[in-house]
Amino acid sequence: MNCKMLPRLGDQEHKPFSIFAFSPSLAVMAAVASFCALNLPASARAETGEIIHWQDAKPTVSTIHSNDYKNYISVSYENDLIGGGTDQYYTSGVQINYFNIESKPPRYIGDAADRFIGFDVNEATATSFTLGQKIFTPQDITIAAPQNQDRPWAGWLYATVAFANVHETYTDQLGLTLGVVGPASMAEQTQKFIHKHVTDSPEPQGWDNQLHTEPGAIVSWNRRWQNFASFPLAAYRVQFEPDVTVAAGNVNTYAGVGGTVTFGPNQAELRDTPPRVAPAMPGSGYFDLPHDQNWDWYVFAGINGRAVARDIFLDGNTFRDSASVDKKNFVADGNAGLALTYGQTRIAYTVVYRTKEFDGQEDPAIFGSLTLTRRF
Repeated sequence: MNCKMLPRLGDQEHKPFSIFAFSPSLAVMAAVASFCALNLPASARAETGEIIHWQDAKPTVSTIHSNDYKNYISVSYENDLIGGGTDQYYTSGVQINYFNIESKPPRYIGDAADRFIGFDVNEATATSFTLGQKIFTPQDITIAAPQNQDRPWAGWLYATVAFANVHETYTDQLGLTLGVVGPASMAEQTQKFIHKHVTDSPEPQGWDNQLHTEPGAIVSWNRRWQNFASFPLAAYRVQFEPDVTVAAGNVNTYAGVGGTVTFGPNQAELRDTPPRVAPAMPGSGYFDLPHDQNWDWYVFAGINGRAVARDIFLDGNTFRDSASVDKKNFVADGNAGLALTYGQTRIAYTVVYRTKEFDGQEDPAIFGSLTLTRRF
């Protein structure tokens, strides 16, 4: 997109406003209920707003009517079977993300983020809510016996509340994730249902060997430099956006750096790539269309690398003995995709190549990611 919304709150200083998706189907019900119950619209908002256009990293401001579309829902589905790979390793991820551009941050979570992490949560901070599930299996899912040299069977069911602050030249994003690993993640039931009723694939046999039940928590922070470099190319525009990410928790702990290039018609001078299941290149559930157009398209490609200190899906349970393998401490992703927008709907497809994640892994992982976003 080529614009960010600024709320007009009395005579106070205007702060940039944007929405980003984090990290992704069900979740720990108490956490979900509290997140969603606090997702209430702000009552104080003017009928007009301001749009910042980033052009060569120098903002210019113009006043327009507020965006008619307040709500954005994104559904992301990742699977090796839609990416040209085989049913192994990281085999599936489903994530649902919702935000309303007038949402206020949940007060108790925003206060904690401000006090203990130092992330400035204020009236202009964008807030999004995510539910997701991820499934991991060994290479051969038809073996019932433990496979000590292969990736452990594991599932991860989670809920995330995420905040974003948009500045003139960069965007900060903070995510707080709670969930559960093990049988309570319902990964076994999900995979068996899909294989039996949807894909007619072999029945997975080894779920008795999955990681034990363990509550999980992750705090993640990301900074991306929107439109770090952007230039026209005939009737098109090329944009480059670098980013850095840090995550810490008993489920994942890592630091990463990457960048994304987009290419599309010149009418839209700044685009946000679609949301993806973490860890992945950062993206946005928000989208817009060039002026007086009902459709748009762009292609994108990127690469990011992560230094990994903790991965429960490879290292095994934190407090109990469980299946585990020796992980690799550096993992890289390469990705490329296409996004199409028509009216109030955006659909995007990404293919991802992920380097080997543990010793003994025979092949790198290849999987596809499909994201559908609807605004209303």
